[in-house]
Amino acid sequence: MKKRVNIFQKSNGISPYIWAFLSILPFYFIFQSSSSAEIITGIILTVSFFITLRYAFLAKSWRIYVLTLILIGISFTSTYLFNYFYFSFYIAYFIGNIKDRPAFLTLYIIHLVSTAVAINFSIVLHEQLLLRQAPFVIISSLSVIFLPFSIYNRKQRDQLQEKLEDANKRISELVILEERQRIARDLHDTLGQKLSMIGLKSDLARKILYKDPEQAKNEMKEIQQTARTALNEVRKMVSQMRGIRIKEEMVHVKQILKAAQINLVCDQEMVLSNVPLLTENILSMCLKEAVTNVVRHSKASNCYLSLEQNSTELIMTIKDDGIGFEDLTFVKGNGLSGMRERLDFVNGNLEIKNEKGTSLTIRVPNVVKQID
Repeated sequence: MKKRVNIFQKSNGISPYIWAFLSILPFYFIFQSSSSAEIITGIILTVSFFITLRYAFLAKSWRIYVLTLILIGISFTSTYLFNYFYFSFYIAYFIGNIKDRPAFLTLYIIHLVSTAVAINFSIVLHEQLLLRQAPFVIISSLSVIFLPFSIYNRKQRDQLQEKLEDANKRISELVILEERQRIARDLHDTLGQKLSMIGLKSDLARKILYKDPEQAKNEMKEIQQTARTALNEVRKMVSQMRGIRIKEEMVHVKQILKAAQINLVCDQEMVLSNVPLLTENILSMCLKEAVTNVVRHSKASNCYLSLEQNSTELIMTIKDDGIGFEDLTFVKGNGLSGMRERLDFVNGNLEIKNEKGTSLTIRVPNVVKQID
């Protein structure tokens, strides 16, 4: 089966094609010149601009200032000679990607002033050009003003999001490590001592079995009692190891949705009654994975959660009003295979629909927990 080829990239939309159009457009302005010298000059300026722009994205420290000033100079010259001011879009985009705030602000002001001066001398002072290109002048001016800040803020937000994800991952790892250490300490303090005692008493009973049968019999009784005590302590310790509850996971879900600026819509309280811990633990992990997918991939404004418990099954639904998915790649990835593997442990199943967003419906047989 042949894969469908998308004309437009999902991540960037039509923006690459807009940039491609703007890259060809300067030649239209250049070849309107009557002089061959001006045409050659325009071609040299255009080629020089894109080569310099390429190196500017790779530059560091003081080279950023030098290359940006060269770009601004080429843009100013092109605007003055050929009335082509669209190089300012490229420079605005590049300045928005500068991470260093002082460099960003300095170059932003220089670019803003130079663009205003270039447009004023080449277009605004010429009434015919102004009337003909007024909409494009307005769009270009607004882009030079707002585009760098928009890109800069988005980059900062992405960096903060990455740091937050790394911090959350590190916290999760530390929590797991601490839990493992706690379990190891509990096993050593309870089971370790009891097993050592059983070993010592077993050796003693074996040595005195024929010399003092009655004492050996008492030692065997103590071994039996110690083994029972150890077994009870292990059972108690295991029963105290709490899994992830739906109610506890909901606290985390609300936090990550709030951080992602996604509205949570939940009509009823997400609570289960008389359900085995394994089942609730698996449902909690599936809820976490599903909400994580909503935050990462859906671009949604709202996330709808519902949990229904009847006599035959548990039904949990996670729905969003985002972009949905266009092919089966999404269904095969994004942790959904892991969710299905977990649900297999409790004979559950996962249903995915693409209706005005993405809808995940999880169904698990309602096995009533046995009460001792």
